[in-house]
Amino acid sequence: MRDLVEIGMGRTAMRGYDLDDVEIVPSRRTRSSKDVSLSWQIDAYRLDIPLVTHPTDAVVSPATAIRIGELGGLGVLNAEGLWARHENVEGELAQVVRTAEEGEGPDAAIAMLQQLHAAPIRTDLLTEAIKQIKDSGVTVAARVSPQHAEELTPTLLAAGVEVLMVQGTIVSAEHVSQEGEPLNLKRFIGELDVPVIAGGVGDYRTAMHLMRTGAAGVIVGFGQSRSATTTQTLGIGVPMATAVADAAAARRDYLDETGGRYVHVIADGGLSYSGDIAKSIACGADAVMLGEALTETSEAPAQGYYWTAAAAHPNLPRSEIVGFNSAGVDLNTLLFGPSSDPYGTLNLFGALRRAMAKTGYSELKEFQKVGLMLCR
Repeated sequence: MRDLVEIGMGRTAMRGYDLDDVEIVPSRRTRSSKDVSLSWQIDAYRLDIPLVTHPTDAVVSPATAIRIGELGGLGVLNAEGLWARHENVEGELAQVVRTAEEGEGPDAAIAMLQQLHAAPIRTDLLTEAIKQIKDSGVTVAARVSPQHAEELTPTLLAAGVEVLMVQGTIVSAEHVSQEGEPLNLKRFIGELDVPVIAGGVGDYRTAMHLMRTGAAGVIVGFGQSRSATTTQTLGIGVPMATAVADAAAARRDYLDETGGRYVHVIADGGLSYSGDIAKSIACGADAVMLGEALTETSEAPAQGYYWTAAAAHPNLPRSEIVGFNSAGVDLNTLLFGPSSDPYGTLNLFGALRRAMAKTGYSELKEFQKVGLMLCR
């Protein structure tokens, strides 16, 4: 039974734990990091590292999606972002950055993003961006919101998208609306021949419901980061260690329910350091979704600034534009080192490999069984 805490007379709250609240416990065995595999497979697509990019224009352009794919991850382009709306995206992003760092400030930059996203989606630009990724030979992934999934998916599939992500701040299998017919996720996924990753979710029940729609992967978390303001604006947040563990429990029960259908759990939020990546996998995730961490690279389109796709919401933006002291390293160094930084912001997947080796595990699915201990 989940621990319930009384927060006032007649009102209780469930106790949950963030990644900072748990530590990985070494076992009696260690192994060489050279014997550790970080590969995983979603549907027919095998990836060398458990990395899915957060679909924001700040870090994912067609060029960076290609580079991430070449390095073994899955780069996800936002199909409702600037590359689908404007021809000179680099120039528009540079103007947003100048506005954020000079006189007018972050609020004016958010207003500029909203204005840029008010331009209509052009299927020719979207097709061109997807085709650029497709022609490189890497796995092609794109994100749509639930509101525009049915409208944009035919264009994406025709352009060559191989993995589709349906992502919103919160995605459920039972959306209720009086303003027309909402997306029927189960029917939508059932009619597609490509795997669908859906989310975010924060609890066992919603994760199970999304798994029952036929999703190949479920995103856990709401992209919590320095830039995300979902907690401030909506009062909604999830403790990531608990949320990932609950979704992993749903995955296990769904595996039993279906007689063997495995749904991948992807952690999205609270991932500031390489140790957080390791702890997410240890709590049960199959992969992690990184956004802010990628701003450290010289390839990031927004030149060291970061925001989530929710920053451009026309009525209630849920992300600020945050500037980071970019290290100017390339993506290869960020992901695989070498690093002179002792704090876990570089060599992210080299660190995951070392954590698995130090605890004696050679595969990601094995590492999900590593011992954990509460430290707070």
